[in-house]
Amino acid sequence: MSPAHLSPIGHELLDDPGADPAVVRESLHHLARSNAWFGGLAAARAGLDRLLSGRRPDRLSLLDIGTGSGDIPRALGRILARRRIAVAAIGIDRHPAAAPLAAANGVPTAVGDGFDLPFPDRSIDVVLISQVAHHFSADGVRALAREASRVARLGVVLADLNRSRLAQFGFQLGSRLLGFDRVTRLDGVTSLARGFRPAQLTALLASAGVVATVTTHLGSRIVATWPTPRSP
Repeated sequence: MSPAHLSPIGHELLDDPGADPAVVRESLHHLARSNAWFGGLAAARAGLDRLLSGRRPDRLSLLDIGTGSGDIPRALGRILARRRIAVAAIGIDRHPAAAPLAAANGVPTAVGDGFDLPFPDRSIDVVLISQVAHHFSADGVRALAREASRVARLGVVLADLNRSRLAQFGFQLGSRLLGFDRVTRLDGVTSLARGFRPAQLTALLASAGVVATVTTHLGSRIVATWPTPRSP
């Protein structure tokens, strides 16, 4: 990944693939709790539901870019199983500490770069980019969207943060009440400062050649979905 792909706003632990593995593991544990409590999972689920609208597949392959501990694809697998859709989820993450955590959660994960995915064109049904895009610059988001679109057979779900000062205050309070570690508390505030406004994300994806449906959701979340051109 080029340094130019990183967000110019602040710095977060997960920006650095060489960060202390013990600190990364602790942060990923609290991020999984944040996804459950503050809308990350709900946003990813809403995006997947929208992308699959009108489709009733028996099986679905899912690639989660920046999967962390694998909490979101694991939860989505349980949700879709209740609809009798079998999900084969795999992950990719830049952090060596993440792969064993995700694997322990039932999500086989490779250490790799989301900008250079080790998969052929149209080889995965759905590519998920959840709570990852805000780590990157505009050029980085465009490159990530293009690479995800290359691999996805049906389409892409990008679920991230809707920039909000009120949400920053709410996260500071909520993360303290839930006992998050100091690094995760600080990074959460930075993440929200790096988030997207709907018009901004729509225009950014359009500049990458992507025509996306962009909506906001509770928990200061924003979701973009788009079908890939060769979707049946």
